[in-house]
Amino acid sequence: MKKIKKIAITGGKGGTGKSTVAILLANKLNKENKKIILCDCDVECPNDYLLIGQKLKKPIKNTYTEFPKLIKPKCKKCGICVKSCSSNAIFQAPGQYPIFIKKLCSGCGLCWNICPFKAIVPKKEKTGEIFINKVKKNYWLITGTAKTGLEETGPVVRETKKFALKFAQKIKADVILFDTAAGTHCPVINALLDVNFAYLVTEPTPLGAYDLCLILDLCQKLKVPTKIILNRANLGEKKNIEKIAKDYKIKIEQEIPFSKKIVKAYSKGQLLNFDF
Repeated sequence: MKKIKKIAITGGKGGTGKSTVAILLANKLNKENKKIILCDCDVECPNDYLLIGQKLKKPIKNTYTEFPKLIKPKCKKCGICVKSCSSNAIFQAPGQYPIFIKKLCSGCGLCWNICPFKAIVPKKEKTGEIFINKVKKNYWLITGTAKTGLEETGPVVRETKKFALKFAQKIKADVILFDTAAGTHCPVINALLDVNFAYLVTEPTPLGAYDLCLILDLCQKLKVPTKIILNRANLGEKKNIEKIAKDYKIKIEQEIPFSKKIVKAYSKGQLLNFDF
């Protein structure tokens, strides 16, 4: 089985140009004759397809998440499920049946597996869709989208990533790029798991520096090797990012200066013709 390089493009702060960098990297690799997949894992607000002038048509696959359902005749109101839920997605008033709070539920399955009375069963629900675009020769875009109003989108990211990896094996891709959401929450964690390394996109601003530390701490906990890409490097205080790189003993791999050409191409959905 061919070994595929798995790279995440992420960042603690929104608006640093994470998706732009993901696309520029995909363009560069494609021009180097690599067979690549760009997977947009920002399922709550995917925009890679817009930035390269594509349209999402018919979904190729739906994503589903299993949520807990209570079988009341079997329930002894013991509270084991409540105590075991790390998401605090189960509420139980004294002497009453447990109530499942779907907005907080990650669909991990612990509650129905730990219940000694088999009073909880999984119920599958559609939570999102997956799209494929053939962008050009040896270049595919896979986009995950979450159902509107869905609070916990980690399972949608997980399913999108699983589909992308399977598709990558099928076409014998060289590289798969995972464009994550901003932040350090569950959808980002799901996208970062099991990647070979991650590019952390930041900017030379106080908020950029603060959130860079957050995503660096997360990647260290997940044991994901990291490199920094400093976007809009000629604006703001670059020394703050340089200090963080020195403190964490990691490299600033690339500095991208502010470019009106890239901004114009971004706004018109024409980033397909740019690279590093």
